[in-house]
Amino acid sequence: MKKKEAYVTVIGGVNIDVIGIPNNDLILQDSNPGIVKIALGGVGRNIAENLVKLGVDTKLISAIGDDIYGQKVLNEARLQGINMQDSLILKRHPTSIYLAVLDENRDMKVAISHMDIFDKLDIDFIKNKNSLIKKTQVCVIDTNIPKDVIEYVLVNNKETDFFLDTVSTIKSLKIKDLIGYFHTIKPNKIEAEMLSGIKINSEKDLETCAEYFLNKGVKRTFISLGAKGVYYSDGVNKKHLFAHEVSLVNSTGAGDAFMAALVYCFNKGYDIDYSARFAMAASGLTLTHEDTINPNMSVKNVINFMDNKEVL
Repeated sequence: MKKKEAYVTVIGGVNIDVIGIPNNDLILQDSNPGIVKIALGGVGRNIAENLVKLGVDTKLISAIGDDIYGQKVLNEARLQGINMQDSLILKRHPTSIYLAVLDENRDMKVAISHMDIFDKLDIDFIKNKNSLIKKTQVCVIDTNIPKDVIEYVLVNNKETDFFLDTVSTIKSLKIKDLIGYFHTIKPNKIEAEMLSGIKINSEKDLETCAEYFLNKGVKRTFISLGAKGVYYSDGVNKKHLFAHEVSLVNSTGAGDAFMAALVYCFNKGYDIDYSARFAMAASGLTLTHEDTINPNMSVKNVINFMDNKEVL
């Protein structure tokens, strides 16, 4: 077994996020006065930046175009301290773009993602990253990357602890038959239902659904329930943890912060209950800021948020 090194690897998506926010109630099939923001995003990249802000040495493997947006991604990665030297940079391919329209409550109403570039992140490319993946403390995978690449990474690096971010309902189906390879998963309610075939209508259903994943080989399951909190189980410890009320500013990015916090806690050896509470606080902290990644994200501020103290 290769010696683990003090870094985390994230394999997943990098996007340019274009976000539209109306000044008043969103009117469909009409032009809405409002503001449009352009920012860096992508589930993998968001998790990586949150990890760095939590003090974790992080390598990000993704695919970007050799264009103005790709250069922006690399420049920002250097500023934030995200190591992207193992990412794929492609000529004649545009960097992935995610376009979202929020409603008057800052909830996402509709989105379009142009992510064809991730199909170029293939097995021939990822084979050369096996040594890096084998030595990493944790490898986070998001389902933006092709199914055959996910399967190759999981099957050929069985000694690595993998964390799964399902990304979306449709994309989560890529790993339906691979779920047992993951140490930790964080589906939302709908994704958990689709992956397990179990409808969740009660607390007992949550327990049954979590047990389904544990019986497949998953060690820790966190089922995200949005404003109703999270249900977690490791087979011994299980609980529905309810979310504290927060002043919602932007719902985008909360799940990415949650995943980063789970990785941080796992590396620190924290138990599942503390991990869930810490991750919910990181998620809540994200919800209170207009940016997808709260610039105030830090271990100290997450703990302050948990304890209802002032965020510095």
